[in-house]
Formats: sequence, structure tokens, C-alpha cells
Amino acid sequence: MPRRWKRQMIMAETKQKILTRRHTVVTRITHWTNVLALSVLLMSGLQIFNAHPALYWGQKSTFAQPWLAMTKVEVGDVARGVTTVGALKFDTTGLFGWSGKEGMREARGFPAWATIPSFRSLTDGRRWHFFFAWLFVINGLTYWLLGLLGGHIRKDMLPTRDQLAPRHILHEIVTHAKLQFPKGEDARRYNVIQKFTYLAVIAGLLPLMVLTGLSMSPGFNATVPWLIELFGGRQGARTVHFLAASGIVLFVVVHVVLVVASGFWNNIRSMITGKYAIEVETPAKGDVA
Repeated sequence: MPRRWKRQMIMAETKQKILTRRHTVVTRITHWTNVLALSVLLMSGLQIFNAHPALYWGQKSTFAQPWLAMTKVEVGDVARGVTTVGALKFDTTGLFGWSGKEGMREARGFPAWATIPSFRSLTDGRRWHFFFAWLFVINGLTYWLLGLLGGHIRKDMLPTRDQLAPRHILHEIVTHAKLQFPKGEDARRYNVIQKFTYLAVIAGLLPLMVLTGLSMSPGFNATVPWLIELFGGRQGARTVHFLAASGIVLFVVVHVVLVVASGFWNNIRSMITGKYAIEVETPAKGDVA
């Protein structure tokens, strides 16, 4: 047998998969609670948005000048759905503005399948939204408190000095673009792209969504009147709230794509049981003569 074949056989025999601890109980519970809470918040939020499917900046709604709107328009004798973003207009018939299947369409911003409840009910949408908003806030505070006390935030989420080196960051960007994922010992830890992204979400987008949501509450405005001014008024807060939620949706889509690409079942198992399979090399027995 050729020498190189023997070497390849030995190397193949020295690689094995082991299960390693990756996620704590707190991380797993708060993760799945967030999945539930954010899903309901998004869908009930779209129900609330549908009550007036347009966004503005400032304190008041200038109906003639929304920066985003989803409306039904009549083109001759045909109804069309039109989504306006600034000076741009898009025909979104069947999805936004004039949504639903052919022959069953209705004038609404987002389609019925994307909202909770699916039928028109601003009152029910608000009830769902407010209940799960409190669940989301309590869950987030639990994650931060236990994460800080247990060292998870400091040890797992903050980039190390080596990871902050420009060459290392560039390398991670290139490997992610090529869908090349860490192997072996490197797979035990979050890479710098993951850390930056997770910190941007949990320390940026999620708190921003909570603050803008609170600033739209009349009761909270009476207690903390300066908060709504921070966002330029009620309509400004509503717009920032919508944009923050859109950013979270974008994060979730990219996150799910990468979970599937890097090993769906392995990632799901790690977020359920805490165990993650990595491939390691063990010392070869014997040498090639």
C-alpha cells in the first residue's frame, strides 16, 4: 500500500466526534422564551400597524406625507396594492396594501396570515402585544442578570483582544462570506462576528424596541415625559419601533440560514440539551514506517 494512503488512513482513524457543553440552562430557556415572545410580538404588532398602515416622523401624523405607507388604490376598475417608501412606489398586490388570494382580497397593510389575530381586531392585537411584551422584558432582564452574575456575558459574549485584531476580523468576514464555519476547538466558542452581532441585538435593537414601545404608552409618557422626545415625538417613536423590529426580523432570517448551513441538527441539539458535537483529533497509534 502506498505510504500516503497509509498516512490518510491513520489520520482518518484519529478523528472523532465528541459532545461538548456549549449553552447553559439559562441561555437555552431564555432563548426559546424569546423565540415565542418575539414571534407573538411581531405578529400582534403587525395587527396594530394595520390599524393605520403608514409611518411618519415627528410628533403628529401628516397624512399627506408618510415616509412609508401600504394602501389600496384604484387603477381604472382594478384594485391594486401599493407600498410607498419615500418617493418610491411598488406594486405589492396580494401581499401589502391589497392582500389575500385572488377574489378574497381586502384592504390591509400586512396579510391575515402574518397577524395575530388573523381577523381585524386592534383590541385583541394590543392585548396579545402587551402581554408578551412584559414576558419579553422579564425574560431579557433575567438573561442579563444571570448572565452577568454567572460570567456568561463577560466570558462568552465580549470579544477578546486577539479577536479584535483587524486581520482576524477580516478573516472571519471572508470565511463567513464563503460559508466556512469553525471546526474542532474553535467551534466551542462564539467567533467575533457572532459576538458583534449578538451584542448589537441584545444590547442595541432589543432595548431600543422596548424603549420605543414604552414611549408610545400614554401612562408611561406621564411618568417619563422626556423619553418620547428622545425619539422626536410619538410618530418618530413608532417609526423607530418599526425599524428596530425589522432589524430583528432580518437578524432572525440570517441567523436561521446560518444555523441550517452550519449543521441544523447539531445547532438545534445544542440549544435544547446544551451539547454540541465537534470533531477532534486524537494521537495516532503507531507511526508509518
